[in-house]
Amino acid sequence: MSRIGKQPIPIPAGVTITAEEDGRITVKGPKGTLTRQLSPDMKITQNEGILLVERPTDTDRHRALHGLTRTLVANMVIGVATGYQKVLNVTGVGFRATVTGQKLTLNVGYSHPVEIEPRPGITFSTVVDPATRMPVITVSGIDKQQVGQQAAEVRKVRKPEPYKGKGIRYSDEIVRRKAGKSGKAGAKGGKGGAKAKK
Repeated sequence: MSRIGKQPIPIPAGVTITAEEDGRITVKGPKGTLTRQLSPDMKITQNEGILLVERPTDTDRHRALHGLTRTLVANMVIGVATGYQKVLNVTGVGFRATVTGQKLTLNVGYSHPVEIEPRPGITFSTVVDPATRMPVITVSGIDKQQVGQQAAEVRKVRKPEPYKGKGIRYSDEIVRRKAGKSGKAGAKGGKGGAKAKK
């Protein structure tokens, strides 16, 4: 992880970073503000639009913290500057997804609709794909971890099944399809023929 930790983090225009001695860091940008408690062992410095994370020693613990800290800070910078999105596709006859207020309502083959309250800082939006005429759900926010967790919770409502592909999947997810069961009668007939010969 040390190779990751050594990489500088470019600071986009409009983003300000405040790092305290106890490891608490605050990142402000056009999209919002994020605050996180990091290890106080790591030293964070700014120089001419570049952020650097330095470790005090080369021990395994500090090497691991070095890369982790750099990744977390970089994710915060990207989040407040441009934000994060996860796109999910809904597939299934009669399946629908709508946003009412802040809630996401899913009609995905159950006897009742499923309502999902967004996590703090998360917003839902839906559109209909003109090619498939099926709903597309977008989960947006500035915290990468929260966006990913919220998207996983939406997908969990109706995971894609492998036979017809019905369910909720990530836009870049590939669902391995299985062939339906068939040929049982022929198999039984074959066994019967073998017994008859005996």
